[in-house]
Amino acid sequence: MKIHFIAIGGSAMHNLALALYGKGYQVSGSDDEIFEPSRSRLEKAGLLPAQWGWFPEKITPDLDAVILGMHAREDNPELIKARELGLRIYSYPEYLYEQTKDKKRIIVGGSHGKTTTTSMIMHVLKKCGVEFDYMVGALLDGFDTMVHLSHSSKVAVFEGDEYLSSPIDLRPKFHHYRPDIAILTGIAWDHMNVFPTFSNYVEQFAHFIETIQENGSLIFYQGDENIRQITCRAHPSVKVIPYECLPHTTRNGKTYLRGNEETELQIFGLHNMQNLAAAFLACREIGIPESDFLKAIASYKGAAKRLQKIAETPQSIAYLDFAHSPSKLKATIQAVKEQYPDKKLIACMELHTFSSLNAAFLPQYKNCMDQADTPVVFFNPEVVAHKKLPAIEAEDVKKGFDCQHLRVFTDNRQLLDYLQQQEYGNTVLLIMTSGNFSGIDIKATARQLLG
Repeated sequence: MKIHFIAIGGSAMHNLALALYGKGYQVSGSDDEIFEPSRSRLEKAGLLPAQWGWFPEKITPDLDAVILGMHAREDNPELIKARELGLRIYSYPEYLYEQTKDKKRIIVGGSHGKTTTTSMIMHVLKKCGVEFDYMVGALLDGFDTMVHLSHSSKVAVFEGDEYLSSPIDLRPKFHHYRPDIAILTGIAWDHMNVFPTFSNYVEQFAHFIETIQENGSLIFYQGDENIRQITCRAHPSVKVIPYECLPHTTRNGKTYLRGNEETELQIFGLHNMQNLAAAFLACREIGIPESDFLKAIASYKGAAKRLQKIAETPQSIAYLDFAHSPSKLKATIQAVKEQYPDKKLIACMELHTFSSLNAAFLPQYKNCMDQADTPVVFFNPEVVAHKKLPAIEAEDVKKGFDCQHLRVFTDNRQLLDYLQQQEYGNTVLLIMTSGNFSGIDIKATARQLLG
């Protein structure tokens, strides 16, 4: 098979390119810019384009498929050439389905917890010696890539993102996967730039439910009213399985699953116990015994930037988390407070996404940082301008969060000065962002702050 990638340097795209190369396919690609770590990983595999830019001469009639990334535009010269030649053009999720349409597909959807739940299932399957294909939104311990495809596996586990598929395919990615086993972790409005109303956003998940294959399974968090209202959209043959969280207890900063014998976990938080329940049910659906699941999950340490421990002293500890939407922010803060009830919590988050930097969306953050002893929010006005959004002020953020003792910074140097002035004895420092606070080395800063 001969495959060409338009915009090969993206996080998802380059991982798919590496997966297909590893499967023995002939892979080429183009992009107008490629950053690390994509650049080094493509170069190591011999897939890095020799020049930046778009070259229609790379699009030839012998290509079996062209895969189009979101970074490309609809007027891309290579895309125009591919259309002129009548080549088969796929979006990233379309091609993942094409590669796994004869396998049992487990798809994890939801506004939050997708990466964690997917990684839990992957960890257990690997520990149990089950061969499987996968696609996940973070690089995980024990896995070399974020995408893996093989000729022989009979199971595929995908993180089901609701964002758009490609510049010429404006359907959510997870509408393409047609799951045999679908998981929905929860629905909380996100991607306001694409789904302008909450009802429009919820409808994407309802349609996802409609794509579950006959005689498949829908595993859903029954504590989410929005999901409960749309489960009726499943085909009558689909088995509907609600979950809450697995029984657990917390002692001395450790969380244990309760059962005939306690299982000590390396993760914590109510939302993680909910994710764990979903992963357990999915694994049960494909025949993993409970005892094997519990033995495997005991060594699971979590996905990168999902309550990832980045610094620790005898008195203090620092975590890094991807949380940026209101529901993720609130759940992560709650998890830390429950795990460390006797420690002070300094919670610092960055507004970085399109939705979070939109003045109309800010009220969605109301009270979500109230449990933090020292809540801090940072945003960069230049990022707001770059996203072509109306300017927001610190007062807009304070009003949206409706938190009396919230501190808001728009200069990362002033933010660092403020954090350096805090006392870190008997403290948890929680840093939450999908960015990097405009160039801060987060892990090094955390180590320095904790001393």
